[in-house]
Amino acid sequence: MKREAIRTDAAPKAIGPYEQAIRVNGLVYTAGQIPLDPKTGNLVDGGITLQTRQVLENLKGVLEASGSSLDRVVKATVFLKNMADFPPMNEVYAEYLGDSKPARSTVAVAELPRGALIEIDLVAVA
Repeated sequence: MKREAIRTDAAPKAIGPYEQAIRVNGLVYTAGQIPLDPKTGNLVDGGITLQTRQVLENLKGVLEASGSSLDRVVKATVFLKNMADFPPMNEVYAEYLGDSKPARSTVAVAELPRGALIEIDLVAVA
């Protein structure tokens, strides 16, 4: 099994002992992305809509660095701090992944790193 770490400046550097993504056996597994600006490393303010957009832009960058893309995503997991944010998150999510419609789970969580409102991880075909 060949395991390849994916690293790109198009997404925030890992804030812990993990890679931005791993490519193995024809699939790309992304780490969970929170809404950090890759240039500054700071959390994007402005509510769930802007945070969701930043997370998906980060994930788009990671997937492109791996040779994949958002239209090759087969599974998404969304973690929300507040399930009341589900409708506006879904609107932004549909802009990015609406045509490919991967399988998805959405989970409410008590807390996310750095006070983020959302975190998403993806599995895509390489």
